Amino acid sequence: MRVLSGIYFIAMLIISFSCTQEKPDKQHTYFDIEGYFKKEAERLQKKNPTVEKKISKNKDTEQKTLRIENWNNELELFSSSDINKPAWKNSYSLQQNKQIITYTANSPELRTQKISIQKNTNNAIKRISILNQVKNSLYNSVEELNYYPDSLYQIKKQQKVQLLGANNYTVTGRLIKKVR
Repeated sequence: MRVLSGIYFIAMLIISFSCTQEKPDKQHTYFDIEGYFKKEAERLQKKNPTVEKKISKNKDTEQKTLRIENWNNELELFSSSDINKPAWKNSYSLQQNKQIITYTANSPELRTQKISIQKNTNNAIKRISILNQVKNSLYNSVEELNYYPDSLYQIKKQQKVQLLGANNYTVTGRLIKKVR
């Protein structure tokens, strides 16, 4: 009886340890776009810069100077271009030199077709460019996303929907530097 209770105790101990262990960090095969833009959104939320934002749809343009209330929402298209999904582990080719890392999709069915990360000589990110596209019988969309930390972000989108026609959108946010 004591042997059984001892085995039961050890089994319960093993189960409790396995239930309370922390999960390991998410494994990243490629550059962590989602994590990078989450940190950028947090940093910009704290910094609260003034932004000159220009929005265009076809030929109509509107421009405002404002402060962004929610940087996570503002940078959502960038962070949603993350390619670190387990199913996509071998879906991108890597080209790299000292200052540019480029991931290119191996299949035209993938939404994110290309990510290019340019770094300066100090290894800090200078620019991130992303190309997303979706093509099917009803809808075609191409997004060009560019992000320059502490300077500018731009989203260009060309969209064509059957029966509704084509539209072109551009959103440009320029962070205004304060003169001291």
